[in-house]
Amino acid sequence: MNTPDAPSAPIRVLLVDDDPLVRAGLRLMLGGAPDLEVVAEAADGAEVQGLVAAHSPAVVLMDIRMPGVDGLAATEALRRLPRPPEVIVLTTFNTDEHVLRALRAGAAGFVLKDTPPRDIVAAVRKVAAGEPVLSPAVTQQLIAQVSGGSGQDTRAAAARARLAVLGEREREVATAVGRGKSNAEIAAELYMSVPTVKTHVSRILTKLDLNNRVQIALLVHDAGEV
Repeated sequence: MNTPDAPSAPIRVLLVDDDPLVRAGLRLMLGGAPDLEVVAEAADGAEVQGLVAAHSPAVVLMDIRMPGVDGLAATEALRRLPRPPEVIVLTTFNTDEHVLRALRAGAAGFVLKDTPPRDIVAAVRKVAAGEPVLSPAVTQQLIAQVSGGSGQDTRAAAARARLAVLGEREREVATAVGRGKSNAEIAAELYMSVPTVKTHVSRILTKLDLNNRVQIALLVHDAGEV
């Protein structure tokens, strides 16, 4: 006799924003989803590591601009943990240089603070499942903003050195990711199956010690390969 599956545990979420009204709004919208649970709140990045240790959230919704320790520094500190939670950056602008730095640090994506509640809920679910919350179009829009600028030559040399560890096929997949292609598009372009593309992406992440495909795209762009 088959028994019904036990309900899965809700996705644990930590809210980090210095504005109590923003936190209240986020708690209200996330609280309406039966598979999400807000386990703690922080008003400053300095509180984040302690709350993560105490509550083990799967996802952190992280404001960028906060007094004291900002969201960027807090994200970088979290990503150094052995088993870090996923981080979604909260911002008011999708062209903010701080967003790019947070993505380089390993954030899984970003949402604008005026994003509709259903989309914020969907973003939390996606990153908890291991998917970034940036569409290829948004990825390309962000990457376009890191062209040039101070330190570009140094970044390019360092990026090319890192990519040199990849095999030829992995390099082709990485370059396609850098152009914002989906797994299905890469499979069609390179004449391979979607599972094979996923395997290559996983190997690239492991070899380059990266967290997600957004970081692959940024690294490929830094190397001048797109």
